[in-house]
Amino acid sequence: MEQLEFFNGDPITNGITEGVKVRRQRGVEIAKVARIDRRGENYLVPSMSGNGRYVVDPVAVTCTCPDHEQRGCKCKHLYAVEVMASREITRNTDGTTTVTETVAIKATKRTTYPQNWPAYNAAQTTEKKHFQSLLFDLCKSVYTPPQQGRGQRRLPLADAVFSVCFKVYSTVFQRRFMCDLSDAKDSGYIGAVPHFNSISNYLENPDLTPILTSFILESSKPLTAVESDFAADSSGFTTSRFHRWFDHKYGVIRQDHDWVKVHLMCGVKTNVVTAVEIHDRNASDTKQLPALVSTTASNGFTLREVSADKGYSTVSNHDLIASHGATPFIVFKQNATGTDRNPGQGTWAKMFHYFSFRRDEFLGHYHKRSNIESTFSMIKAKFGDAVRSKTDVAMKNEALCKILCHNICCLISAFHELGIESNFCQASAA
Repeated sequence: MEQLEFFNGDPITNGITEGVKVRRQRGVEIAKVARIDRRGENYLVPSMSGNGRYVVDPVAVTCTCPDHEQRGCKCKHLYAVEVMASREITRNTDGTTTVTETVAIKATKRTTYPQNWPAYNAAQTTEKKHFQSLLFDLCKSVYTPPQQGRGQRRLPLADAVFSVCFKVYSTVFQRRFMCDLSDAKDSGYIGAVPHFNSISNYLENPDLTPILTSFILESSKPLTAVESDFAADSSGFTTSRFHRWFDHKYGVIRQDHDWVKVHLMCGVKTNVVTAVEIHDRNASDTKQLPALVSTTASNGFTLREVSADKGYSTVSNHDLIASHGATPFIVFKQNATGTDRNPGQGTWAKMFHYFSFRRDEFLGHYHKRSNIESTFSMIKAKFGDAVRSKTDVAMKNEALCKILCHNICCLISAFHELGIESNFCQASAA
């Protein structure tokens, strides 16, 4: 049977007592969670049992706790001080001892973004008036084909687009919205006030989809000189419909809300949406990125950086972004390697090495992706996170209206804060 040596009642294994191991580990835990104050050459370490604080002298290696005073061993409080302060002891030739303590102090710099309150207040207090004016300027270009045959004359398509977008902007129900629509007629923005039920019918017109999409692109053009860094992501707007399926494993019927899945690309400075794609609820994110990037580039924007999450991380997406002269900051999946099997521009391998060896710098650029989350939050907080329409066409058009309203509001803020020309037609032509 192996003979064990003992020190202060603790068995010695591998030259270190079990008690030392335990005290050292507890000292590490104290340094992590406790507040250790310095008083001259000593430290005040709190008792984990709530019995006050003990005085630790790291030079003399003493502590006022009972464990050290009674047993004379190095206690957990001494180990806690060692963890907090890196100590270097130098023995001089004259017999004196020099103790150098290096304490790591991390200064936290809080970044603040000043708000231009006069410009913000002016944008918010006059937003509704400017919104109608800018929306009216956009609707001027809508062509209404002549109506054939006899019967009641239909509302011009420009008035229909104005009515549905203004309705989504108001966020109120149709009957309560009629007063706002009457005021818009008195201001000359529409020729006639439609029946409140007609507004829902206009959303079901598939001809509105390309018009609303083009308006979103047109409303972002005044900011081509401002935006050069972009972010992409997708999010869903819930609907009043339910998706039901039979769970064969548990033998029950399950259901959840259906939703409209919206893919966006936005500028990271003003949060303006520069491209939008709406497909079915299960549409893959990564397949929508080429259309978002190409649409943004063809709309007059100069792309410098494009940020996206790992769901968009493919070789083709990296090469596509690089082909537009931009740098893709897309985080890599855990199993990604630097091997680029596609004989393209080699962007995947370059960015993978950038991500691997200069991680902090890479993530500093990738952090701009959070602005697409802010964009979705802005849209949903202001215009609702659900669509009220019932049919597929109407739900898609309603989601496009929310994005268009958001873009116009971004323009109004930019007009006041950045000094861009407040006339939409002149700004878009500049």
